[in-house]
Amino acid sequence: MTGASLAERRAVAGWAFPRWLETRTLVVILLAVGLLIQTGRHVEVDRMVRLTGDALMAAAGLDVDSQVARGVEKIAGSLFPLQVAKRTDISRIEGFDRTELPLLAHIETVAHQVERMNPETLTMEAHTETVEFLVEPVGYLIHVAAKLVETLEIALWGTVIAIVMSAPLAFFSASNLTLNRYTYMIARALVSGLRAVPELVSALFLVMAYGFGPIAGVLALAIYSAGFLGKFFAEDIENSDVKPQEALRAIGANKLKVLCHAILPDVMPQYIAYALYVLDRNVRTATVIGIVGAGGIGQELKGRFDMFNYSHVGTILVAIFVMVFVIDQLAARLRRRYL
Repeated sequence: MTGASLAERRAVAGWAFPRWLETRTLVVILLAVGLLIQTGRHVEVDRMVRLTGDALMAAAGLDVDSQVARGVEKIAGSLFPLQVAKRTDISRIEGFDRTELPLLAHIETVAHQVERMNPETLTMEAHTETVEFLVEPVGYLIHVAAKLVETLEIALWGTVIAIVMSAPLAFFSASNLTLNRYTYMIARALVSGLRAVPELVSALFLVMAYGFGPIAGVLALAIYSAGFLGKFFAEDIENSDVKPQEALRAIGANKLKVLCHAILPDVMPQYIAYALYVLDRNVRTATVIGIVGAGGIGQELKGRFDMFNYSHVGTILVAIFVMVFVIDQLAARLRRRYL
């Protein structure tokens, strides 16, 4: 056997080269490529590639007129410098007390020219007006930080409520634990229904029901996340090790005891991983659903964008990036330590 060829050794071992390039496989690949080409035309993938190529060439210093490069340059110019301080017209502050200013704050007086019509001569005349502002050097950063904390709270409570909702759904939608096929079908339909509506859409309706604020955000995240967790929790229950379950059933244990003493110890690491992932995802999503009035930093982002305060928008985007980065690092450490 030492002098046998590779083909002879493979034949003796019963090995055969995998035949994945069969006629049927080639037909499927060609159909998939044709479908991608056809749908790519509908969503203008060819135009996207062309515009992106022009932008890369313009960034490389080549003399190419790029719509994308001009747009990016305009956006960057409007977002920076970032807004850090907070300026508030004193006349709009109810009950303002000059003797008790916020920490590091000061009063700034700004003079500007306005034109008013003289009722006697019916001509426009220039007048000098002074406006006093309360300037807080890091006031807007503090405001954004408070909104970020609210966003984290929305994500946390949305995840907690989702876990509570998904527990019974997972029990009844697992084929090896459900009571009968009717409860199985109903539970599976509920899980699919909860996942069918995106958070942004459900947040729109919940804002109409509960009004603007974090309640709509918490419920929107909880509804979708419950469907997501319910599906994966049920699948882990169905795929759990059957030997401990059979041992408990042999001594007369009911389904609840089998779940508590055989299934949960086996699937708990996966459940913790799913919960951490959903929390991480909900933090990101909570920044988006705030755009429709569901609280958090997204609501502040939408308001500043509508008022064309792009320097404020830049500050918010940087703050969101920092928050997401920190959450990612914490979640990664928790997974490495406990899973």
